[in-house]
Amino acid sequence: MVQGSAAKPATADIVQESIDPLRFRGALGLFATGVTVVTATHPTAGLIGITANSFSSVSLDPPLVLFSIANKARSLSAFLEAPGFCVNVLRKEQRALSARFARQSQDKWTGVAYTAGRFGAPILPQTMAAFDCLHHAQYEGGDHRIIVGRVVDMEHNVEGEPLLFFGGRYRVLGEEAE
Repeated sequence: MVQGSAAKPATADIVQESIDPLRFRGALGLFATGVTVVTATHPTAGLIGITANSFSSVSLDPPLVLFSIANKARSLSAFLEAPGFCVNVLRKEQRALSARFARQSQDKWTGVAYTAGRFGAPILPQTMAAFDCLHHAQYEGGDHRIIVGRVVDMEHNVEGEPLLFFGGRYRVLGEEAE
């Protein structure tokens, strides 16, 4: 951009340009993220959980976090109808737990230990952190729904290392950057 010039507003022509979804996904994969399992308890569907790396802090006051879930996800309506949810931030030793909740399966919870949060959402043991949330807001976001929660309780453990996701693969922390 030339110094001193003002950016022109986006036009419909610019907005309609197509970005190849596979290239876009590949580029997004170059942003390293933590790995979470988001859980809830629905009055009729029971325990639900998904693996998500689309987790972010939103606000410190009030304490808000968000995650996004695909509109086609079988558990979307149950997450929206549950009173709250818990975002469990996984440790590097919990890769198998991440894989379990990433697949479409009816038996995700068999043999999984948990305690119930204030709104019944499962809090998984030995995670890096767990954010117990009350639904605050939801937004449409293209092919996903963005769900914002107000954190009402949390646990965290500074010991250990988080499970990371980068370039389509699980990773662990490396050396500290200089």
